[in-house]
Amino acid sequence: MTDPGGGYGWRTGERPGASPYGLRGLAARAAKAGGDPPPLCVLLLPRELEEFILRDQAEDLLTAPGVVAIEPARVPYGAYLRLPAAVADGLAATQARRLKLPGRPAAIVIFHPLQYPLARALISEHPDAELWYWRWDRYEVAYDASRRRRERLEELHDSAVHRSALTIVVSDALGELEREEGREAVLVPLAADTFPAPDPGATVVAVSLGHLGHRTDWALLRAIAEGMPELVLLLIGEWHEDESGADPGFRACREAPNLVWLGRRSDEEAARLIACADVGIVPFERSEFNETALPYRILKYARLGRRTISPPLAGVATWGRAVITVDTPEAWIAALRAQAGARTRPDAGLREWALAQTAHAQNTPLWERMEALGIESGRLGSERVEVIGSASTHSAARAAQAVRSPDPEG
Repeated sequence: MTDPGGGYGWRTGERPGASPYGLRGLAARAAKAGGDPPPLCVLLLPRELEEFILRDQAEDLLTAPGVVAIEPARVPYGAYLRLPAAVADGLAATQARRLKLPGRPAAIVIFHPLQYPLARALISEHPDAELWYWRWDRYEVAYDASRRRRERLEELHDSAVHRSALTIVVSDALGELEREEGREAVLVPLAADTFPAPDPGATVVAVSLGHLGHRTDWALLRAIAEGMPELVLLLIGEWHEDESGADPGFRACREAPNLVWLGRRSDEEAARLIACADVGIVPFERSEFNETALPYRILKYARLGRRTISPPLAGVATWGRAVITVDTPEAWIAALRAQAGARTRPDAGLREWALAQTAHAQNTPLWERMEALGIESGRLGSERVEVIGSASTHSAARAAQAVRSPDPEG
């Protein structure tokens, strides 16, 4: 990006896929031949190009040799709203004089009323230039403006729309507002060329719930992410830079577009995120620590009718009904692809099995041991069998306890 004057940066179509004609060259040749400078369409961008909401359409126009984009100056457009009108006009005139262009503006395009003072100042410098007003919102009734600033926005909008030789709107509704005022508008809806559009028919959504640190096989996750671009992996849980930050696999995973890092979530949120996935995963590395573990997440996935893909850790065999074990990245990718679409047909039998794995059911061996020791469990049918004598024995025991207790009266 260059900064030819006034703190502005300007862009041309000199980029891959753009016009092969250099705007500087055209201007230089015209000046050398004594001819007029080439006419320009000047886009006054309200933000830097990469952050501009209409970036796709601006970049398309910039493929033309006669289109340039002017990025905001060091003094932002918002200053025009905060300054008195006369001061704002003076600032705009100064900025317009300092702006150096490789040609003669034939059309000056603004995208917000706050740009009108600069556009008007440029037109004063180049009286033959047209003003184009491109509207994608009703800026003059913005939520974040005070009443006084709304009035100023309304004033700038009215000035721009009356001065405009071409008003561009993104919706029929905005066009109707113009027609109600007796003005014409050209409909140019939004484009989203650069927004990613993975094939939804091939997409596999997986979820990982829990720790994201030294237990994780980052090399495996990296290989899966790179080898399966149709994968969307939802990573629920805190990630630990202090544990894995030096791991090249972890760093690659942090940059992978198909790994979505969601951070810590409540159980209610996590359950609903799992319901959005086809399958759960346990991306643990093979280690002594991990080998005998029974990852809690397997049961949580199963309660939503989702199976788990895991490396062949010995511990996961305990819940073998819910687990698909695979070893290599290629096998992981094949297993993930086999689960495509499962989010729309959850495994009802697996869910029923998981919901039956209650704390009370899992504690059955403990209840049974307690009852064998004569400890009252409260379970139906487990009433304690009297093994220490008659009721009088109990009374005697209580009396003896009372004798051993301190006298409350001192």
